[in-house]
Amino acid sequence: MTDKDTSAAAAVDFHALMLDVGRRARQAARELARARTAQKNKALMILAESLRANREAVQQANALDLERARAKNYPASFVDRLTVTDKVLETMAAGCEQIAQLPDPVGEVSGVHVQPSGISVGRMRVPLGVIGIIYESRPNVTVDAAALTLKSGNAAVLRGGSEAFETNRVLGGLVRQALEAAGLNPDAVITAPTADRAFVGEMIRARGLIDVIIPRGGKSLIARLREESQIEMIHHLDGICHTYVDAAADLDMAVSVVDNAKTQRYSPCNATETLLVHEAVADAFLPRIGAVFAQKGVEMRCDARSKAVLEASGLAVVDADESDWDTEYNAPIISIAVVESLDAALDFIAAHSSHHTDAIITNDYTAANRFLREVDSGSVMVNCSTRLADGYEYGLGAEIGISTGKLHARGPVGLEGLTSLKYIVTGHGEGRH
Repeated sequence: MTDKDTSAAAAVDFHALMLDVGRRARQAARELARARTAQKNKALMILAESLRANREAVQQANALDLERARAKNYPASFVDRLTVTDKVLETMAAGCEQIAQLPDPVGEVSGVHVQPSGISVGRMRVPLGVIGIIYESRPNVTVDAAALTLKSGNAAVLRGGSEAFETNRVLGGLVRQALEAAGLNPDAVITAPTADRAFVGEMIRARGLIDVIIPRGGKSLIARLREESQIEMIHHLDGICHTYVDAAADLDMAVSVVDNAKTQRYSPCNATETLLVHEAVADAFLPRIGAVFAQKGVEMRCDARSKAVLEASGLAVVDADESDWDTEYNAPIISIAVVESLDAALDFIAAHSSHHTDAIITNDYTAANRFLREVDSGSVMVNCSTRLADGYEYGLGAEIGISTGKLHARGPVGLEGLTSLKYIVTGHGEGRH
């Protein structure tokens, strides 16, 4: 680093910058927590129309980001995620309208009951406060995150990737304009004023200013933040999802579900990576699903028992090693193992699951219920594809991400997951005896 570079870096006090951003967001969060639902919905509808009306401005900014990405020889898949097409822009706008139609969770009171002392005890749903969202490449996250945090009464500090800086800057400006037009504090959504990674470091240490960090991005980003963050996080690191075909499975259903769970799309975190098959149905089921995988070009990495069955059917397979059971492929590859019982399947999943999504295919009520109770994942499924583990599919309207943690939110995190519960107590002068 040259003296000039050093002086340029020193010219920006990132700690002071985070303090300013955090204090503004904190004040906006207090105001937003008491905002009327109608105001929040108005801002979302204004934003939807503004996105459509400012399509050219958004895409001009996006063109600058794309030019830099191509100059740096980023792969085509990366450039594709970065590109804001007319379709992507319309999806962002429609998402805002959809979120506006969802029930507002803030202020909802539940579980009210009267205690022997005479007090009434219930729980009220309230915003988390200020949410820091750190994400990569996809500019649509700027709008999706802004819409979800706004509707759930939270302020947001958004730090997108440097590769989408120009696009995010324009989108963030449209969000601020929509908030102001609806009579809300525009600091309820603040896009990071810098693409420098030093700002991320300040965000994840900003206790007292940011209440929750939500990362959206690659494994390396999330692993780093998990190690370094001093603030609670809503996140998942891996999507190692299992589908178990039980002895009592409808095999026609099993073929259809497993095919969808693996091949509908390979890259999402809810795609099945490991197939477990009960030994009682292995000879009947594996050749059928193996033929489907072979036709679609899916590489099968097998334990000894599944390899023997599949090779006897004339199908090409690869020997699995121990690392395969702990690998998220995000590719046309699946690991396959035969298990001797439901207990063995449960033990296997407990050892290798990333606690994202796991499924059983069975017509045995007892087996299904054991699987639901005993598998420790954010989503546990019976007789359906793991690809359905998604906020839209769950009726949440949208999601900010998937959580594999055990506190507060698990599975797809929508509006309700961006709130918490506090106890509310009313009385008539009662005291403790």
